[in-house]
Formats: sequence, C-alpha cells, structure tokens
Amino acid sequence: MSCKTAIYPGTFDPITLGHLSVIKRARKIFDKVIVGVADSGSKKPMFDIDTRVLMAQKSLESIKNVEVHPFYSLLVNFCQEMKVDTIIRGLRAVSDFEYELQMGYANASIDKNIDTIYLMPSLEHAFISSTVVRDIVRHGGDASHLVPREILSFLDN
Repeated sequence: MSCKTAIYPGTFDPITLGHLSVIKRARKIFDKVIVGVADSGSKKPMFDIDTRVLMAQKSLESIKNVEVHPFYSLLVNFCQEMKVDTIIRGLRAVSDFEYELQMGYANASIDKNIDTIYLMPSLEHAFISSTVVRDIVRHGGDASHLVPREILSFLDN
C-alpha cells in the first residue's frame, strides 16, 4: 500500500491557527502532509525562512505525519523533488478563490500530473491571515488568539 502525500505550501509569515486548521483537515484526507515553507524573498517577509520553518515545526510537533521543509524554487519543482503530485491550498473567502484558481491552473500547465485541492479553515479561523497577524504585531497589539501558542515568543521580538 502506498502512502498518499500532499504538500501545503505557503510563506507562513507567521504560521496561524488558520493554517493549522487547514493542515488538520488535510491530514484527514492524506497519510502525510508536507508543509512547504516558501523562501518568498520578494514578499519581504517579517521572519527569515529559518525562523518560519522553526515556528512551523514547533506548532506542528503534536500532529502526526506532518513534515516541514523549506523550498527555494517553483512550487512545481518542489513537488517534483518531493515526489508529490497533490497541492493543498487554503481558501478563506471568495476573494482568495480567483488567485488560487489561477495559481492552480498555472502549476498544472507546468506539470499536468499535479492536482490542487482547496480546503477551507474552520469557520472560527476563516478571517485569520498572516498579514493580519503581522499588522497587529507591528502595532504592538496582542495576536495570541490568532497563532499557535508555541510561536508566541517569536512575536515578542
């Protein structure tokens, strides 16, 4: 019996409870989920890639069969490198759909063997985005209700 694996890619700057919700849903469908932390230097992330990987690892320690890996290439190339043909993407609102659909089609145009599955976070976490968390943190607010407790110390800096 083969193990069915999916990649959940993102910048995870920082990882949020919304991300965890999508990962937990993906684990109900897949034997293993690889959280791919994108370099995304062009987005000018708040945290460097090593810190984002560490935050994701700490947040996901208690969830079985979830691995965290950084990647520095096109997502399709990362999928090929990991020998995975399914991408998980989260959809919070209708506004996410057009962009995510376009990216799914673009990835499929590069490698027709790669499929994208869209999952929603739980309703209570649907409004959370890393952008919202960063804005709250940058302005000295409390974002502790939006992120895993394992990363709170990273947000204090």
